[in-house]
Amino acid sequence: MAVTLYGDKSLSDDRPTVQVTAVSWPGEDEQAGKSAGSGRGPGSWSRRARVLLAGVLAAVVLAGVGGAAAWAYAGDVPRGTTVLGAELGGRSRTEAARELRTELDRRSATLNAPFTVLVGEKEAQLTPAEVGLAVDVDATVAAAAEAEAGPTGRLFGSREVKPVVTVDAARLDAKLREIVGKQGREMTMPAIIFTGTTPKPVYPKPSLALDPERSTEVVRDGWLAGQPVTVPLVEKHPATTREEVDQLVTELARPAVAAPVTLSTDKGKVTIPPAAIARGLRFSADDAGKLTPRVDVKRLRAALGDRLAAIEVAPKDAGLTIAGGKPKVVPGRAGKQVDSAALGRDLLAVLPKSDGRTVTATLKTAEPELTEAKLAELGIKERVSTFSTRFPGGLSSPRSQNIIQAAKDVDGTIVEPGKTFSLNGHTGERGYDQGYKDAPVILGGKLVPGVGGGVSQFTTTLFNASYYAGLEDVEHKPHSYYFSRYPAVIESTIFWPDLDFKFRNNTPYGVLIDTSYTSNTITVSMWSTKIYDSVKTEYGPRRNITQPKTVYLEPGPKCIAAVGSEGFTQDAFRVIKKDGKVVKREKFTWTYDAEPKFICGPEPS
Repeated sequence: MAVTLYGDKSLSDDRPTVQVTAVSWPGEDEQAGKSAGSGRGPGSWSRRARVLLAGVLAAVVLAGVGGAAAWAYAGDVPRGTTVLGAELGGRSRTEAARELRTELDRRSATLNAPFTVLVGEKEAQLTPAEVGLAVDVDATVAAAAEAEAGPTGRLFGSREVKPVVTVDAARLDAKLREIVGKQGREMTMPAIIFTGTTPKPVYPKPSLALDPERSTEVVRDGWLAGQPVTVPLVEKHPATTREEVDQLVTELARPAVAAPVTLSTDKGKVTIPPAAIARGLRFSADDAGKLTPRVDVKRLRAALGDRLAAIEVAPKDAGLTIAGGKPKVVPGRAGKQVDSAALGRDLLAVLPKSDGRTVTATLKTAEPELTEAKLAELGIKERVSTFSTRFPGGLSSPRSQNIIQAAKDVDGTIVEPGKTFSLNGHTGERGYDQGYKDAPVILGGKLVPGVGGGVSQFTTTLFNASYYAGLEDVEHKPHSYYFSRYPAVIESTIFWPDLDFKFRNNTPYGVLIDTSYTSNTITVSMWSTKIYDSVKTEYGPRRNITQPKTVYLEPGPKCIAAVGSEGFTQDAFRVIKKDGKVVKREKFTWTYDAEPKFICGPEPS
């Protein structure tokens, strides 16, 4: 008997069906002929027996096929499926997950062991746990359940499914960056800068760095291979080429400053000189290194100084003044100014030209940035801190005049929530034209005359007012030597342009800086809405005390004598309380050098 099995793909359960081919025995035709006239001859019984036998055989085959199919389709995961050598086939997802976890536990020593990574020319070891490398059991079992059957079908096929590996991309990138070290290089962004009115090109250079996405991919794929994983360093080129930078210099930067531009309005004309154009013309590269020219109208206005006053009326911000112990609103006013957006666009269009260098502009109403309505929303209603320091010499000394000038420059400043105040940024360079005078400054370890000397005392006073208001310290640097007129550690110097003092308004309310002075004191107060119960300073003891040396200097007008002071190290803790509890305790530490005792005269023999 011949029995043929066929797979019928149309059946919903994908089980094979049975087709029975006709069966014949030798001599059957003869027996059939002899029995043709009778229904009960010997041939008739033989035929019945054979039909019965065929039925039995078919039933046996069907039962076997059904059993095989039931075996092949048992469980969620196809038979013959393995992961990391663990047989998951024929199991439910829960059983397969349990089996895979058992295999991972068995391999835990290997899976948790450090593995080698090669980054450029450096080799290092990474521990899987420190970069979040792990096998995702549930995702792996899901992938195994969905794996396609092999060429012999679900009944006899076999397949190895790769485990699904997870990794913390951010932690991996941080670790790989440590390994890279000095092998990598930052992208040099293209730029064009002006020295006076001469444009200088800065040519782009590609970066050599990790590609976090690629790094994650190769580490995830190579972790379980048992071999060192090579992580590539990738070159990335800026979008603007060297040739395109040269083209911008030739076609825009040089022509831009070759001649002045006339700004024409219905109120008159203003000449924009090449120096002002150079100050306002900016070439900025985005993150991809695409260099784009634009006119920074704010810088252009600063370069033009008072020239625009002939045709414009500047808006005035609303402000606050302290009267009767309370903040009082000083109304602002609108102005009439050249439309900045239109001016930047139209000026950029004429700068490449050698003639026709005229821009026609219209004056439009310019509202103040800080209106009375916005000011009312800032919540400036009470004094939250105040601090005073004493200065010698009275108001007539140059040093005292510098302190008062800085106080006047800052008085009435409003720092909005989230904004950072910079003293250098607010006053600009402090020179003779700004009202500052020569007075002693520390330079090269000794006191010498310098314009703006004494502003450090105002800086210290301002720093302490912000400190006791609980505002965020962004940048400050104490003096090299200790001066008894300042609180130790909690003080700050300043020097244009290298040393600055900055604080950030980290509250939801505006902050008003109010300054005042007497003949021998300078006071800075901060007005806002009170947040904290108290802000105090706790000092640690002075340590590492050093004694001053005596230094003899050549006498003359530039020699400034000093009595000297001890050097020491000290800690100061800012303790901030709210609702009766300490919510912040910040440590400030500084080491003072011993200030030499300077004597203007020859050293005794």
